[in-house]
Amino acid sequence: MSDSTPQALIPLDEDWETALAVVAHPDDMEFGAAAAVARWTGQGKRVVYCMVTSGEAGIDGMDPETTRTVRTAEEVESARIVGVDTVEFLGFPDGILEYGLPLRQAIARSVRVHRPDIVITGNFHQYFPNGILNQADHIAVGRATLDAVRDAGNRWVFPEPDLEPWGGVRAVWVSGSPDARHAVDISETFDAGVDSLRAHEAYLDGLGWVDFDPAAFLGSMAEPTGASMGVRYATSFEVFSLGFSDD
Repeated sequence: MSDSTPQALIPLDEDWETALAVVAHPDDMEFGAAAAVARWTGQGKRVVYCMVTSGEAGIDGMDPETTRTVRTAEEVESARIVGVDTVEFLGFPDGILEYGLPLRQAIARSVRVHRPDIVITGNFHQYFPNGILNQADHIAVGRATLDAVRDAGNRWVFPEPDLEPWGGVRAVWVSGSPDARHAVDISETFDAGVDSLRAHEAYLDGLGWVDFDPAAFLGSMAEPTGASMGVRYATSFEVFSLGFSDD
């Protein structure tokens, strides 16, 4: 008889100072990792957000240019709620992102500018842990981020006279991954994560999800993850180490 007991999750290494979060859309951080960001900014760490698109294709009943303005403002506010004061938008077209050199180059430049210890991105596997099919934009950005981090450290890849290479990224952390083996306790910052998702009011309204409750939605993921750590709420990550550490 096989053992069906969930594998205990390993606490993330929090001995770092700066992180860069690179995701496809405004709201991608808020649908999973924002409470973790609130924990880290509360510890005095610096976290920067990089949105590859402005989410302009995300609201069916609103034209893209209006949506762009609305969603960028919502993202800046949601980031503020969890202690992030720098949000950059790379301006790639929403909904039709492609993995390739232009995307890698833009992300590598962001890494060189912000010089993070840790880079955070979203799930780039075909499915989410609940079995739902992932979006093409998420897959493209996650894959490109993993490669761009290494590109950023090589002065001969996408050379830029105004920027030095940055090879100081220790690991890439992927939120929402079905292969997560690490997690962080967000019990004290769960509510901040909920508030940051609620800040996407126009986007959530545009989805048309009847009776959607951000607290219940985020709790449905954070509670079982927390149980694997022996805490109330936790957020899980797949860790890709760029050194020799298991973390």
